[in-house]
Amino acid sequence: MSSSSNWKVHDLGASRKGLRHWWMQRISALALMPLSAWLVFSLASLPDIDYQTLVSWVADSGHGIFLISFLLSAYYHGMLGLQTILEDYVHTEWLRISSIICSNLFLLMMMVASIVSVLKIAFLH
Repeated sequence: MSSSSNWKVHDLGASRKGLRHWWMQRISALALMPLSAWLVFSLASLPDIDYQTLVSWVADSGHGIFLISFLLSAYYHGMLGLQTILEDYVHTEWLRISSIICSNLFLLMMMVASIVSVLKIAFLH
């Protein structure tokens, strides 16, 4: 009476956001690949890694934009990854939810502080 054509998969996971979360992790990882390479090669090409050189480097508008893009991608990717770890390994529901909220708030505050620092250097230098 029932055939396999009657079965439908609506969403992944209980929260119905599993596929979106998975895609966002992949997209943020993809964004981080060229941004990480740019950061490593750009910093390696500096003549010296002292305070004034780094401030001048960050103040350059092109570097500032790429650095903010790197920070946004890295923090977002970190938030997604940490959430996945907490969902997989913390089995007490209230502890899992509160851990995800606390870690997301902490990473969000760190992201804002990092971006504000870049903008302060860019606009005040």
